[in-house]
Amino acid sequence: MENRSRIMQLKLLEMLKWFHKLCEDNNIRYYALGGTMLGAVRHGGFIPWDDDIDVGIPRKDYIRLIRLMQKHSDDRYILETPLSEDPTFCYPYSKLYDTKTTLMENSNKKLKRGLFIDVFPLDMIGDSMEKALKNYKKIKALRDLVTLRTLSDSKDRSAVKKAVVRTVQAVPSVLVSEKHICIYLEKICTEYSKHGYKFGGNLHGAWGAKELMSFDIMGKPTLYRFEDTYIYGAENYDEYLTHLYGNWNELPPEDKRVSHHDFLLFDLDKPYAED
Repeated sequence: MENRSRIMQLKLLEMLKWFHKLCEDNNIRYYALGGTMLGAVRHGGFIPWDDDIDVGIPRKDYIRLIRLMQKHSDDRYILETPLSEDPTFCYPYSKLYDTKTTLMENSNKKLKRGLFIDVFPLDMIGDSMEKALKNYKKIKALRDLVTLRTLSDSKDRSAVKKAVVRTVQAVPSVLVSEKHICIYLEKICTEYSKHGYKFGGNLHGAWGAKELMSFDIMGKPTLYRFEDTYIYGAENYDEYLTHLYGNWNELPPEDKRVSHHDFLLFDLDKPYAED
């Protein structure tokens, strides 16, 4: 019998196929990012121990996707964005959810949703790498504040970090609202993208400043095999993956080949809207 991770991958693959077709049908550019891109190139699909999908969309197309999904009628997949009315949705990027499943990530917000694909805007924030890195500092500081506000308790943190998290989370939401910070981040990043800069990238990714690069590296969305289908990724895949991972062809040690997700609820057969 397939284990839970593989069943989850197949559900995600089904969602990815739907997303790919939607983008192709509506001329929306997107790129596989991070581990999804690495999996496509190195494994021809999912990294065996990975259980998520990340995609990035240039801001102009990202806005078009949001508007399209607002009009699109589908009882299976929905897109939730930083501008969502739900105050518990505190991400500075969007998530595509499978409404026929139930999943809750381990955070102090206890956001009950479904299996998801992370949909990141790609924002160009400088006319040089130096300018992009400078502008990124403010964005990262705000993003880190949101992260601290939403972290769950963990026994693996140092005493100092636990104290910092408790202090930040003790400030009432009426004074520091992570939701308002996400909305503000959305406005800042959208404004930067109006200038036609060529340096930037995924400003909310796990690799931090490493995610900043010349958009020439992303280039024209290029098809790569992914499991039994094809998805779009960076045109200059070697430069992109080297920029993020260094020697990306080298597998990590066996003890590092694990999923980094922590789920409180997990049911791939139950719609999350059900009680």
